[in-house]
Amino acid sequence: MTGKDTIRIKLNVYDTELGVTVPRDEEAYYRRAAKLITDKINTYASFYKGRTADKDILYMAMIDIALLYEKNKGRNDTEPYTKMMEKLTSEIEEAIK
Repeated sequence: MTGKDTIRIKLNVYDTELGVTVPRDEEAYYRRAAKLITDKINTYASFYKGRTADKDILYMAMIDIALLYEKNKGRNDTEPYTKMMEKLTSEIEEAIK
C-alpha cells in the first residue's frame, strides 16, 4: 500500500513500536486499535504477569478482542431488516393496487 492516500505512522502496541503504512483516512482507527490492544494486554498482564507466560497473556487479550468483534458483528447485520422492509414494501404495494 503506497501512494498519496496513505501515511506512514508508528504505533505503540504494548511494549512494541510498529511502523505501518495505513490509509490516511483510517489513521485514527489504527491508533485506537493499537490502544485497545495495549489496554487489553495491560489488563491481563496486571493480573497474570509472572504467573502466566507472556504469550498466553497475548492470547487472552486476542480472544477478548475477537469475542468483542464477534458479538458486534451480529449487531451490524442488516439483512434481516432489509428482508423485512422488502416484504412490507411488497405488502404495501399489493394493498395499494
